[in-house]
Amino acid sequence: MTALVERTKPVIRISDLHIAYRTANAVVHAVNGVDLEVAPGRITAVVGESGSGKSTLALAIMGLLPGEARIDSGRVEFQGADLTALPEKDWHEIRGRQIGLIPQDPTVSLDPVQPVGALVAEVLRIHGLAHGKQARVQAIELLAEAGLPEPDIRARQYPHELSGGMRQRVLIAMAMAGRPRLLVADEPTSALDVTVQRRILDHLQRVVSSTGVGIVLITHDLAVAAERSDNVVVMSNGRVVESGPTAEVLGNPTDSYTQQLIRDSTISITDRRARSVGGGEPSNPAEDRAIPLVEVGALVKKFQIRGAGIVRRPVRTAVDDVSFVIPCGRTLGLVGESGSGKTTIARLVLGLERPGSGFVHISGQDVTALRGAKLRQLRRRIQLVYQNPYASLNPRFSVEELLIEPLRNFGIGDKQRRAETVRTSLDSVALSAATAQRKISELSGGQRQRVAIARALTVDPELLVCDEPVSALDVTVQRQILDLLLSLQQSRQLSYLFISHDLGVIRYVSDDVAVLQRGTIVESGPAEQVFTSPGHTYTQELLAAVPGAREYSALVTTHKETTPWT
Repeated sequence: MTALVERTKPVIRISDLHIAYRTANAVVHAVNGVDLEVAPGRITAVVGESGSGKSTLALAIMGLLPGEARIDSGRVEFQGADLTALPEKDWHEIRGRQIGLIPQDPTVSLDPVQPVGALVAEVLRIHGLAHGKQARVQAIELLAEAGLPEPDIRARQYPHELSGGMRQRVLIAMAMAGRPRLLVADEPTSALDVTVQRRILDHLQRVVSSTGVGIVLITHDLAVAAERSDNVVVMSNGRVVESGPTAEVLGNPTDSYTQQLIRDSTISITDRRARSVGGGEPSNPAEDRAIPLVEVGALVKKFQIRGAGIVRRPVRTAVDDVSFVIPCGRTLGLVGESGSGKTTIARLVLGLERPGSGFVHISGQDVTALRGAKLRQLRRRIQLVYQNPYASLNPRFSVEELLIEPLRNFGIGDKQRRAETVRTSLDSVALSAATAQRKISELSGGQRQRVAIARALTVDPELLVCDEPVSALDVTVQRQILDLLLSLQQSRQLSYLFISHDLGVIRYVSDDVAVLQRGTIVESGPAEQVFTSPGHTYTQELLAAVPGAREYSALVTTHKETTPWT
């Protein structure tokens, strides 16, 4: 009887939790009266847009709230203890051992001066689970469980030598090292491609089934919530607006906010042209293709893998005989798994890496042959929008300083003209003039990405290279940023090289698609052709791996004729 009670008793119970951030100028109530339970062997998804309180809730469970945050009232009960009253010394036995955390951003969560295998082994040593050689061996096993390819080699590499998806898998390995009873996963797959995402989520579900661990899954991806969670909690402005079994909440939502989240979800995006921003007719594809802006031919790039031996290091071919064309005013979507070569291709196009062979032509000019001042001037025509604006933008600068910096670097305009460019750029990305005086830390994720786009536009480029520009954003903000990019493309005749692991996003923004597998383009063509009639088995596997496509579509379709919001 006792064992049965333990299996049914919630592993964590949150009751009427209130959390506020106190600054010199204001008090922000981030969590307002939240109730939540997670049973052993169950997954509860917490969804909502940026600023809804999801991550604050996760930090409260882990006892990691920042100094300016305070729990005003409520309880967080774990194994009979109220965590809100727990002294810091007692957290050492719980955090990492009994409650594991998978943070969202591996860039700021991993020690850059230690190999990733040592980081995983450190967790085992801290909690007395393994030592010496045994810790190193178990660390490799944990990396393999988390889906990292060639884990014995990767264990000797540093975080900066791995792709974003690989770094995220290292965090998952670290979180699972202690075999915790509760796992708090804060956007654990937002940076992963669909096939790796599926493997990671499959692994987490196997852990749930075999060990009875409970999972609090913080996610902006409603498809992941639909496919993987047993229960879902929808948050808005710090409050729970709707909660219950996943099929009921997502299949028959009663709150208007939940309905809006479902409408905005990228899983429902099927045709970029049918949703064209601005309402105009698309230009003639035949005419567009006659004016190539970017021509890439037979690109090859190889890297030596560090940490695999001093005398002889293995060579990895990151890009292998890649060719494509991006016409003026068009978008090429580049899709593939982590480590497939997407970002390396972007760096080659930008002139930040030199190919072993092949060429990159921008308006007929060979990027690979340029040096010094000529290469610098070419880079004014090509700008990069990074995946993580918080990591790529100087946090000490105001937004105005961030936008003026590229103008100053290229010697564009005087003080008056630069100030006018700042106003125009902010207006073009739908940010108010008052934003110019704020810092990045004072902005939401969507606002930061708008600033990153505005910064890229200040020098009036012809090509934007967008490297996972919406992967960390919630579905509502994703749609806003994608529509913004499409609108800017129409008004400025911009060309895009758009990199994403999200197939819904790629289909929405792209005219043409190139599918990468292990550094090679295995399929390419018009977006609709590739998505509706994929010819390569790898493309078919990517489409089949889209999380929640079948479950999510079924939930929405069930109520399509009876609920006006669909």
